[in-house]
Parts: sequence; structure tokens; C-alpha cells
Amino acid sequence: MLRLLKYLKRSFLPIIAVLALLILEAYCDLALPQYTSDIVNVGIQQGGIEDIAPTEIRTSEMEKLLLFMEEEDQNTVESHYEIKDRIIDGESVSVYVQKEVDDDTVEELNSIFEVPMLLVNAIENGINAQNSEGEAEESQNLAIFQEMIPEGAEGDFFTVLPTLPETQQEELLSAIGEEGQKLKETLGSSTLRQMDVAYVQKQYESCGIDTDKLQTNYIWKTGAQMAGFALIIAATTVLISLLASRIGALFARDVRKDLYTKVVRFSHKEFQDFSTASLITRCTNDIQQVLILVIMMLRMVFYAPIIGIGALFKVLHTASNMTWVIGIAVGAILLLVITLLVATMPKFKALQKLVDKVNLVTREILTGLPVIRAFSREDHEEKRFDSANINLTKANLFVNRAMALMMPMMMLIMNGISVLIIWVGASAIDQGTMQVGSLMAFIQYTMQIIMAFLMLSMMSIMLPRAMVSANRIADVLATENSVKDPASPKQFDPTIQGTVEFRDVSFRYPDAEADVLKDISFTAHAGETTAIIGSTGSGKSTVAKLIPRFFDVSKGAILIDGIDIRDVTKHDLREKIGYVPQKANLFSGTIASNIAYSGDMDEETIVNAAAIAQATDFIEEKEEGFQSEVAQGGTNVSGGQRQRLSIARAIAKNPEIYIFDDSFSALDYKTDAALRKALKQTIKHSTIFIIAQRISTVLEADRIVVLDEGEIAGIGTHSELLQTSEVYRQIALSQLSKEELGL
Repeated sequence: MLRLLKYLKRSFLPIIAVLALLILEAYCDLALPQYTSDIVNVGIQQGGIEDIAPTEIRTSEMEKLLLFMEEEDQNTVESHYEIKDRIIDGESVSVYVQKEVDDDTVEELNSIFEVPMLLVNAIENGINAQNSEGEAEESQNLAIFQEMIPEGAEGDFFTVLPTLPETQQEELLSAIGEEGQKLKETLGSSTLRQMDVAYVQKQYESCGIDTDKLQTNYIWKTGAQMAGFALIIAATTVLISLLASRIGALFARDVRKDLYTKVVRFSHKEFQDFSTASLITRCTNDIQQVLILVIMMLRMVFYAPIIGIGALFKVLHTASNMTWVIGIAVGAILLLVITLLVATMPKFKALQKLVDKVNLVTREILTGLPVIRAFSREDHEEKRFDSANINLTKANLFVNRAMALMMPMMMLIMNGISVLIIWVGASAIDQGTMQVGSLMAFIQYTMQIIMAFLMLSMMSIMLPRAMVSANRIADVLATENSVKDPASPKQFDPTIQGTVEFRDVSFRYPDAEADVLKDISFTAHAGETTAIIGSTGSGKSTVAKLIPRFFDVSKGAILIDGIDIRDVTKHDLREKIGYVPQKANLFSGTIASNIAYSGDMDEETIVNAAAIAQATDFIEEKEEGFQSEVAQGGTNVSGGQRQRLSIARAIAKNPEIYIFDDSFSALDYKTDAALRKALKQTIKHSTIFIIAQRISTVLEADRIVVLDEGEIAGIGTHSELLQTSEVYRQIALSQLSKEELGL
């Protein structure tokens, strides 16, 4: 996969945009559980009161609180409050009003007011705590207060306190302060917070503040913020999906373009190494697998660590004493994922090869259907296809079952962790160390962490197959073409045209044990027809493939116009050649488009080429003439018609060199003779190579090269070879009588 990352360079800015949007989406996702917690904790349990530092409080109550503060804390409080007069229930009341302060200052004030509010509340109302066994016991503060207040003194604590001697006041306040710290440790932060909020709510009511409206406003405000975050999440999700799809599509387009460009420039050797079926799979199915991986990586793989790490920080902030639950969840998920990977990885590696096999068998059956029917081998081919198909099906079923098993197992882990969190959290709530909203937020953050691992685990199942596909694509792209253009190509001399020389040429197919051609030397000149004949397997077609450099010679050199064909570009070389292959191949389109395949040309050129190729008669018989549709591979025309159209395609190009590789085999003798006569009249200035097995096709050639087991067994005209070449003589006698040969 790393070898294909270069194709993402052009999408660098969109990828950065996706990352920014993912961070924004994660921020919003992580904010929602906290808002849910705030609605429960603050909006419902605390009546919408966010902080215990009161925004307004009667002066008389503030003076009580100041009694239990250190001098430094008293100064801090007084510096952030100002005294104002309020009309409450028709009476003028002096109140402390909080100044404009920042969040850090509010937190500092909350810390200062925490214990004094507890003490004032305890003194005025009494309080029950719990001992270590969870049994209710009366707080000792009231007994301490009673012992230290003189007998006979009338009034409550705050009325009597100023009447006491200063030393006794200090002792009493010190004792109460110690008792307050004990109560704080005993009650727990949650219970302490609730008591202080209840005290603040009472003070707000005494100042004429509508606490019901305060609660309603808080819930509406928080709910609106949650709705805003939800809308942002929806918008970012859509944008991320669009950008990821676009990035993936551009990636696949560029990879497919380069892969196709690479494949069409392969020589025959590379096609033999990869096989056509495998190359088709790599250009289609493999690219699709990598495309899905790129999109999923942008959408899930990048998002998972962002949301997972963010949720982990939130969990540590929410309830750090319960993080061991996260460890259990992560450990269970990793164990599941590793088990699945170990079981499925071998199948993923084999999956694409099985797809290749199905494509290969399907292609062979469809292209060879007439032969299969002729030999009544339908049942055999069905079994062969079933075998490949069943193997692929089994591999897919195993992988899909593994993925299907993963989801319920993940849900089991998620639900089990939820139950564990509630069980542990309920105990914390009972002890007063956690609030209900905080427990809800902890559950949601834990689920986000688990979902992050779930996303990564899903990718871990998809990744192996995509990685196999990526490596298969990269292998094709990294393959060096065995037939290369020179670093400093030469140019053909325009004054010399059509001279082809084979100079001591030997050739061996890749991985073959012996040479197919051995020390072949001859020269073909412009305006001459050179025929190459020989028995099956003698190397005739190999000679035809060496001229346009479908293969490079193993030894020796082929020169055109005095230049080694390896010293010019393949494009320049093939521009000089009109090649008609042994197996005529047409493309989907029209008859005209097939004839004009070499480039743009006028209608007259197309018609003349068809006439020379003896194709005019059957073309005019068609209702739409030259605009008649040709099926893929030319399956809607006969073999002889395909050959004539293939010949017309080469003639329309008007090259300097023609190569007819056994291109007249499907023609009847009459059409063959008429075609060769027309060729001799119209392309008489070109160099013509005719590879044939029929003597009648090469009788009038200016030069006949006879091949026997890859070696030249004679060169000359027909009459000369009958006298000098026993191989040619035997071939001729096997096809024509002595009378026809003039012997």
C-alpha cells in the first residue's frame, strides 16, 4: 500500500481538510456526553445552578460564611463582590453581588465557599453522615457547639457567638473547621456539592431570584448547544463523506490510468508473467478494493484515534478511579481482533488469486464456447467453473462469517462493559463520589473508546485483502518492460524507406530451454514481397513479432533503413509498420471505425482500403454499410470477413512495411488471389512480409525464406527453391501436384 501513496499527493489539501473536519466532528462528539451530564447534574439535580459561588447573597448570610474562612480567602471573596441594595418583598435589603469574573476565578471562589457553606448549613440544620459501615450516625458538631456555648445564653449559634470572649470564639471556630473537614471527607464530593447547591438555591430564593426560571433557562440553553453540536456533526459527516469519496475516486482514477498505461505497453513476456485474466482483475477488482480502503481510512481509521484518545482524556477527567474498566474493554477487543486476524489472514491472501482463477476459467469458457459445444464438453466446463467458483465461495463465506461473528461479539463486549460501569458507578453514587450525570457521561465516553477500537478492528478485517490488492497493483506498476525505448533514441532517415535486414538474429522465449530462431540473416527491400514459409513450429510467426519489437532479439540485430530497431522509440518504429496478426481481432464500434483504427482518415481512404482487401462486397450487403456495428472481438462477422477487415485496417494506415502473419488462411483461393493482386498493384512501393503455410500464397513473392526448426533452409524465388531447397520442395509437393508445380 505504501507504494501507492504517491497517488494521494494531488489530494493533499482535501486530505488536510478531511483531518480538520474529523477533529471538529470529534470535538462535537466528545462535547455531547458532557452536556448530557450537565443537564442531569446541573439542570435537574442542581436546579440549573452551575456554581456554588453565589451571584447574589444577603449580607447577613455572607457574614456567616466569612466567619469560617481564612483571612486571605475573606479578602479574595470581598474583592470579587460588591454590596448593593435590593428591594425584596417591599423591603430594602443589602446583598453581596458578584462582579464580572472569568472561569478560573469562579473555580477559585467555588473552592473557597465549599466548606463554609457546609458548616453554615450543618449549624443551622444539622446533618447526618455515615460511618465506615454505612450506618447513619448523628454528627458531633451539634454536641460540640452546645458544650462551648455558655449555659443560659439565648439565641442561635450566630447570635451567641459574638457575645463570647475572643479566645472562646477562636477555639469554637477552630473546632467547627476541623469538624467541617471531617464531614467533607465523609460525605463525598457529590453529596457535598448537592448540599452546597441546596444552600445557594435557598439564598437565591431569599434574594427574590426565580429559581424555576433559572433551571428552565439552563436546560433550554444546554439543549440548544447540544442541538448545535449535532447539526455541526451532521454537516461535517456529509462533507467528510463527499471529500473522502472524491479523494478515493481521484486516487482510483489515477491508479487505473497508470496501470492501464503500463499494461498496454507491456511486451508479450509481461503478459505471459501476469496472465490476461490476472491483469483484468488487477485493473478492476483490486483497484476497487483499494478504493474502498482509502475511503474507509479517511472516514474511520483517521477518526478512530482522534475520538478514542479524546474520549480517554474525558474519562480520566470524569472518573479516573474507573479507568480500569476501559482496560478490560480494550483487552477484550484486542483479543477478539487478534484471534480473527490469525484465522482470516491466510484466506485474504488467497482470495484475490481465487478471483483470478474464476476470471481465467470464465474467459476461457466464453471465448472457447463454439469448441466446447462442438465437442459436447459443456458438462466438463461447468464442473471446472463450479470447482473454481466453489473455492472462491468458500473463502468468501469464511471471511464473511468471521466478520459477521465480530459484530455480535463486539456488542456483547460493549453491553457487558456497560453493565460493569453501572454496577461500579452505582456504588460510587451511593458513596457520594459520583453523580448520576457523570456516570452517564462515563458510559458514553467508554462507548466512544470501544467504538474507536471497533472501527479499527473492522479495518483490520478489511485491510489484509486491500493490502493484497494494493501489492498486486504495485507489482504491475513496478514491473519493468522488457522491451524499452532507448535513453537517446535515433531518428529514421527519411531518404531510406522500407529496407529490413535480419543480421544473425537468434531468439529464445523467456524461460525457454532452446532458441526458437538461430542465426537468421536476410534483407527485404522496398517494393519487394518477402514470404516466410515453413512447417508448424518453425518460427515463422516469431519472425513477424520481432520486427515491431513485440519481443527483443536474444542475439544479433534487426535493422530498418540501416538503424537497429532497438535504437529508435517503439512509437516511431511501429508508425512505419502495418501489422495484420495471425488471429484477426476487431473492436466494438463500426466497420469504418475499425478500418480507420490507426488514426483520423477520410471516407475515401476507408473505402479504398476495403476495396483492396476485397471487403467491399460483404460490407455493401449490410443495411448500414460502413456504419454497421461490429461486436466485441468481431463475433458478428465470419472469420474470412474479420481477416479482410483486419487487412483493410493495415492498408488504410499506408505504412512503409506490411506484415501479414498468416493473414490469408481463412480466405478462399479466389479471394486470396484477388487480394494479393490488388496488393501488388496498390502497395508496390512498400516492403511486404507474408508469413504463410500455403504455397499458393507465396508463389509470386520476390523472395521466399524457408524456415526449418528455427533455421534458414533456403532463400530464393519459388522456382529457385524447388531446385535448391529440399524442405521447400517437400512442402510444395505436399500441397500441389508435380504438374501444378511444373516439375
